[in-house]
Amino acid sequence: MAKKKYTISVIQLNLNNTPENNLEKCISWVRKAASQGAEIISLPELYSSHYFCQIEDTENFAFAEPLYSTSFTAFSALAKELGVVIIVPFFEKRMAGIYHNSAYIIDTDGSEAGLYRKMHIPDDPHFYEKFYFTPGDLGFKTIPTQKGKVGTLICWDQWYPEAARLTALQGAEVLFYPTAIGWHPQEKEEFGEKQHGAWMNVMKGHAVANGVYVAAANRIGLEKYLPDTAGIEFWGSSFICGPQGEILAQASHDKEEILMAEVDLDLQENVRQNWPFLRDRRIDMYGSITKRAID
Repeated sequence: MAKKKYTISVIQLNLNNTPENNLEKCISWVRKAASQGAEIISLPELYSSHYFCQIEDTENFAFAEPLYSTSFTAFSALAKELGVVIIVPFFEKRMAGIYHNSAYIIDTDGSEAGLYRKMHIPDDPHFYEKFYFTPGDLGFKTIPTQKGKVGTLICWDQWYPEAARLTALQGAEVLFYPTAIGWHPQEKEEFGEKQHGAWMNVMKGHAVANGVYVAAANRIGLEKYLPDTAGIEFWGSSFICGPQGEILAQASHDKEEILMAEVDLDLQENVRQNWPFLRDRRIDMYGSITKRAID
């Protein structure tokens, strides 16, 4: 019989260092989270390097790794050792010229429970991801694990209600959002509060609209590795919320932290029974959602 409660965790880190050091650091923090009782643990987006998408530079493709190589080998062994599920976001080299922003969902026995490839790819100032990443082709998926049913979406996906809905409709109990988002320092004073508020509000809305838990794992720190630029100040503020959008745990803007929260499936069912948004959907009237615009 499936467990009615389990503990999830997101880890908020500064990841300005080399892949080897980031791997060592993340392994250490996953161990800490597991020792505190976490059963499903998520790292931030593109854990193994600085956020290289601040510039279009072919040299950055060297950060990519083929499937089932360095990251999978290390975290598969760790998941099996600790008996936990680990969500590992990484830069995937699929073949020469085709790269993805991806995440492994590694089960408690070290096997791959699932693979997700980021579907929505941004192209904003200093977030030049379209240069690096081919849009995902695996669709939106709920992944059954030994601890619970999870959906993993990545950063820019978090702005799209369609992604959350399609994942939740497959039975996801938690939507994990590994993330790398922050302020342009020169804009922070004028726009920073609104930008950060919108980011939290849209994900809390996904939790409410779908009756699911939401867990966002962001990075922190000013990553200013390019000359003559202000860099990006990653705003941290990782959080976990419940199925009514209630904040269960939230991190600071500037400290490395482990967040923990309990997923209660009885509570989730109760919320969905009393707020039956999924029941009342008019699926017979939604055909136009697949159009780019409705003229």
